[in-house]
Amino acid sequence: MNLVAEHTLLSVVAGSRAFGLATATSDHDRRGVYAAPAPLFWRFDKPPTHLEGPEEERFSWEVERFCGLALTANPNILEVLHSPLVEVITPLGEELLGLRDAFLSRKVHQTYLGYVRAQLNRAENAIARDGTPTWKHVMHLLRLLDAGTGLLATGALTIDVGAERERLLAVRRGEVPWDEVRAWHDAAVVRFEKALPGSPLPAEPDKGRVEDWLVSVRRRSL
Repeated sequence: MNLVAEHTLLSVVAGSRAFGLATATSDHDRRGVYAAPAPLFWRFDKPPTHLEGPEEERFSWEVERFCGLALTANPNILEVLHSPLVEVITPLGEELLGLRDAFLSRKVHQTYLGYVRAQLNRAENAIARDGTPTWKHVMHLLRLLDAGTGLLATGALTIDVGAERERLLAVRRGEVPWDEVRAWHDAAVVRFEKALPGSPLPAEPDKGRVEDWLVSVRRRSL
């Protein structure tokens, strides 16, 4: 059984193309969600929680794993739910997108900032070791800070970078000195922290609502 081909409920283009940062050489990163039929879980060997392929640059999660990660405010997962580039969607996929707000919570403060700090540490270690960081990763940590700030401030996630496109691409090309990048980062962190106290997001995601939907998916697959 090809779970991705036969049971995908949502497939989107993610990455730079979804962020509005695509260039002529950008990949078509595809991310999807599949729902393994419930009877497969009755066996000793459970269906996989994720799969790569069948095409290059495609990665998919089984729906339970996907929902679990989304409830932790994993940035990569939330971006799948908010990509404007939807290629495949079934009625179940429509239902999943209808749950987008249930996954959102103030946990984004911890998860987004944790990702940014990890990437910043890698960049500074690379500078100390090699004299230069991986500029693509630096660009994305700045992008994520801006997206996270908007999410905390408004309760809605917008992943397209809009007017920041050219400035961010200049970072990716290595055209912005590190001291300017670091100042940009520091100012963005201040805005990110200021957005938290008055955020309209709830403290926790609506796990019960998501779980009820997941149970209904399993029941309907019988």
